[in-house]
Amino acid sequence: MLLREAGIEFVQESYDFNEDEIIAKTPKEFVYLATLGKYETNLRAFGCEDLALLVADTVVTAQGKILRKAKDEVEARDILLSQSGSLTSIITCMIYQSKAKKIIDISQTTYSFREFDRQDLEDYLKSGEWVGKAGACMVEGFCKNYIEEVRGFESTAMGLNIEVLKAFYEKLNPL
Repeated sequence: MLLREAGIEFVQESYDFNEDEIIAKTPKEFVYLATLGKYETNLRAFGCEDLALLVADTVVTAQGKILRKAKDEVEARDILLSQSGSLTSIITCMIYQSKAKKIIDISQTTYSFREFDRQDLEDYLKSGEWVGKAGACMVEGFCKNYIEEVRGFESTAMGLNIEVLKAFYEKLNPL
């Protein structure tokens, strides 16, 4: 959606990379290693001779913890409660590689969330919309109503700092 709205043509293909074996001391180190693993896996599969290659990954952090994708509803509840009424940072790393340029960017958006309403939280958990989301967090969905303050770009929190990518893309691909 972010690429489409930015007017960047793309073909979406991907080979999976197993993030479960990553050992990292900080959220930024984790997201960089995950993105690098995806980059290396997809570079081997697709190269970047004819098309540019773009990979990205996102991690959520609150109270000093890396909040991964929840495996079940109980874990999702715990993860979301750690974000309720606190600062939550969403860190996205992207690697863009074309014949002409390689760009690596790590961006962070930090949200100050009000306390989550318990019934609203339970409804969100029952909806299943949290499945597959880093930190079970949807700033464009459930969490949106609880945002008190934002520092950074919403696109970073949605998985790709489109503002940074678009600036480089337009320099490499002038009209």
